[in-house]
Amino acid sequence: MTTRVLFVCMGNICRSPMAEGVFNHMVRQAGLDDVVKCESAGTHAFHTGEQPDKRGIAAAAKRGYQYGEHRARRVKDKDFEDFDLILAMDWDNLSALQAMAPKGAQHKIQLLMRFATEHESATIPDPYYGNQQGFEQCLDYIEDACTGLQEVAKRRATQVAAA
Repeated sequence: MTTRVLFVCMGNICRSPMAEGVFNHMVRQAGLDDVVKCESAGTHAFHTGEQPDKRGIAAAAKRGYQYGEHRARRVKDKDFEDFDLILAMDWDNLSALQAMAPKGAQHKIQLLMRFATEHESATIPDPYYGNQQGFEQCLDYIEDACTGLQEVAKRRATQVAAA
């Protein structure tokens, strides 16, 4: 049984593709890539088809993360069926996802920072209108939260394997 995670921000060019890249890296490092899959999407279609923000790519590359051939996309109705966890970057994204979600899918939607253990922030600030430092801070939060999320994914994989 595969655990499928969808990371969601507003336009799918900054925070959510960074989270996807970080989490994919962690999953590969942990040898969980057969049982954990992730993607990212945006609550809005502002940047559909575009590549991630170059500042985010640069910050991620400095830490050894890559995005692959990511292209921004908007959350689809089918995502609520296909993913086990739908993780929002901030309150606006969370609210938009809750409004989009069909009955029976609300339990899948959470804030990514729920899994953080080092940072006290409930959300990951949008770095789009800021400077490079905003992307670095964003990555700090994402790494923290993805580390906690990876532990949850490991436990789930272990429980499924034991069943």
